[in-house]
Amino acid sequence: MVFEERQKENSEEADPASAADEQSSALELFEENYSRGDIEQVADFSLKLGKPFITISNYKIPEDVIALITEKNCRNYQLIPISKIGQMLTIAMADPLDVLTLDNLAIILSDYEIHPVISSAAEITNAVDLYYSLSGKSMDFDKELIPEIELESITKAEEFNIRKVAELSKDTTIVNAANSILNEALECMASDIHIEPYENNIRLRYRIDGVLHDIKSFSKDIQDALTARFKIMSRLDITQRRLPQDGRFGLKFKSRDVDFRVSILPINFGEKIVIRILDKGNLKFELEKLGFSGKSLNTLAKAINIPYGAILITGPTGSGKSTTLYAILSRFNVMEKSIVTIENPIEYHLRGITQIQTKPEIGLGFAQCLRSVLRQSPDILMVGEIRDLETADIAMKAALTGHLVLSTLHTNDAPSAITRLVDMAVEPFLVASSVIMVAAQRLCRCLCPDCKQEYEIEKTELKKFFIDVQSEKVALYKSVGCDKCSKSGYKGRIAVIEAFIVDDEIKQMILNRVSDVEIKRYLTSQGMESLREDAFKKALSGITSLEEVIRATAEF
Repeated sequence: MVFEERQKENSEEADPASAADEQSSALELFEENYSRGDIEQVADFSLKLGKPFITISNYKIPEDVIALITEKNCRNYQLIPISKIGQMLTIAMADPLDVLTLDNLAIILSDYEIHPVISSAAEITNAVDLYYSLSGKSMDFDKELIPEIELESITKAEEFNIRKVAELSKDTTIVNAANSILNEALECMASDIHIEPYENNIRLRYRIDGVLHDIKSFSKDIQDALTARFKIMSRLDITQRRLPQDGRFGLKFKSRDVDFRVSILPINFGEKIVIRILDKGNLKFELEKLGFSGKSLNTLAKAINIPYGAILITGPTGSGKSTTLYAILSRFNVMEKSIVTIENPIEYHLRGITQIQTKPEIGLGFAQCLRSVLRQSPDILMVGEIRDLETADIAMKAALTGHLVLSTLHTNDAPSAITRLVDMAVEPFLVASSVIMVAAQRLCRCLCPDCKQEYEIEKTELKKFFIDVQSEKVALYKSVGCDKCSKSGYKGRIAVIEAFIVDDEIKQMILNRVSDVEIKRYLTSQGMESLREDAFKKALSGITSLEEVIRATAEF
């Protein structure tokens, strides 16, 4: 065997290259046997090697032991320190006969006597992820988020498991793991955290600038405890594993208030956790910073100076509609105005504004809230979304009776919002009389200012994307990638917008029930910039790339 030959290093007959190859093959065989769960073969391998085999997940590694070796060295050498007794340090290694690694460790840990043991490379990687990438990053919670767990109602059949998971969820390693996931996501300016269980591991992904990025995988061993930890933080029921649950919690991060909205969904291999990050410190209230500029900003400025009527923001889920509404509300948020919002869910809590959370399960929907709110004589109303005829009808009537109403619709472009209301059976005269402005928006990723690169593109190439320019060539910018943008080439997002005021001609079109195509044709003739035109202007300014323009406005 290779290991017997390795012990005879002084033998002149030994071929170092051959021994190395044989050792590599033997280690691969060991990993294969371990992954299959063939414990007998693993034990036999350990015996012939003369090194004990350990399962790392059976151990709780102390923080002072982890601190002895850096994460970088653990990953480079495929090892992790396990325990320390006096000056003897036990280290789990994928190849405990790697003389070069042992020599380097002797230099790094000159004060300790090293005792190598063998473990699976996959298990070592999982342990390094858990104890290094997810350790030692404390979070400054603004309130106590760990309520007492009520276990009295648990049946005897499940009591042991639930109690065990509850205790594990308070373990320092699991607490640090959960905190570090949140910390890392905030550092990356992620908008969502996805923790997804699979058959053999757990996958962690962050949504950054609208795109999901695969971050790392964890061992299944921590799945139940990590899920329980987030449930406890969100004040959810850790005993409920068959039904979806929703909760939220808050913390302070670098002196900023951050809210986390938690959704837990039972799936095939456990419970999937999606955490929406609502970072108030990154909330932009300036319309110019959101993406409103030129014609769209002038259109909005005219609309918000009209004392009553309806302003509608349209677009798909995740297009930034709510953020735009919050930015508009911030312009009205003065002592002399009574502002009420009806939302599901409330994304950001705003000082000086009355915010209502709808609860459809008890019959408190948008329409019911809207009726009650109107009795309190508000000046400005924000309805999170117009979803049905009843809500649309009340909102349009409120806009006619002295209220400024802000709301959202799910349509592909701005002109479609008009026909969408009519299709919902809102009377055309009501739509024509109440709606004063409609804006549609999408979000484009912004190019990283530190690494974007200028290039030229031919006019004929742009025509393929229905973009017309005067010059034969124009200068645009493309993404490159650097350390400051995590190699993505993009940093942040900006809205692209098309907007129009409902003038007398459009009112007549609404009354005549003309199609959205005819309305759009008229608006284009009047100079309204489409979503793609606004996006391309931002590309010409170096804010975004042509690829983002095409992606964000693909349906046009």
